Formats: sequence, C-alpha cells, structure tokens
Amino acid sequence: MKKILTIVLGIVGVLSIVFLAMIISTGDEAIELGEAGGTVNTFMYIAYLVLFLTLAFVVIFSLKNIFSDSEKMKSTLKGVGIFALLALICYFGFAKGEETILKDGEIFTEGGSKLLGAGLYLFYFLLFIAGGSMLFFGIKKMIK
Repeated sequence: MKKILTIVLGIVGVLSIVFLAMIISTGDEAIELGEAGGTVNTFMYIAYLVLFLTLAFVVIFSLKNIFSDSEKMKSTLKGVGIFALLALICYFGFAKGEETILKDGEIFTEGGSKLLGAGLYLFYFLLFIAGGSMLFFGIKKMIK
C-alpha cells in the first residue's frame, strides 16, 4: 500500500509541475482578459480534486493510526477537548458580536461578527501557546 501511495504521490507531483508550467505559459494578459478561462478553470478543478484526495488520505490514515492504539486515542481526545474548550472560552468569553454594514452595502450579522472575533482570539491564543512552549522548551534545553 505504501509503495502504491508513493507512486501516486510522485505522479501527482510531476503532473502538478506540468500544470503549473502550462498556466504560466498561458500568460497574465490572457488570464486577465478571460481568454484562458477554460484552461485555468480546468486546472482549478484538478487542484480541488488533488486537495480533496490529499485530505481524504490524511484523514483515513490518521484515523486508522489513532484507532489502532488506545493511548494515542486518549491523547488525541485530550488535545481535541482542550482545543474545543479554548474555542468555547474564546467564543463565549472574549468575542463580541456587532452588526456591521460593509462597503458594498451588505450586512455582516452579529453572529458572524462574533464567530470571526472568536476565531481571531483563538488564533492569538494558539499563537501565544505555541510561542510560549517553544521558548520554554528552548530555554529548558539550553539550561541542561
């Protein structure tokens, strides 16, 4: 199975290089004028397909790996639980929702604003946690 996956990944890599070269050879002017719309759209759909297949393989093999070992499952569930708790804290504790009129006249709802704010707070907290842990373990390693 691993050999087949390696061969498929190699083929996808080579095809990606070929498609990139074809898009670049089309030229910016042709793309901006809409003359190469069919070509670019075709490559976009191929890119979406490759993205979907990549995500599917990652999910399948990750779940297979997690379900095969109970310790890994416990560790994964702890991580997911902590992430969900932090997301809930950001949504209910920090994010404020406010209806906003956008430049094009559309209305950004209160719920959407609160969800966006919670996502930003979650990003900041995760950034702070990652930076802090790298700093902590880096200093700890230097001390040893």
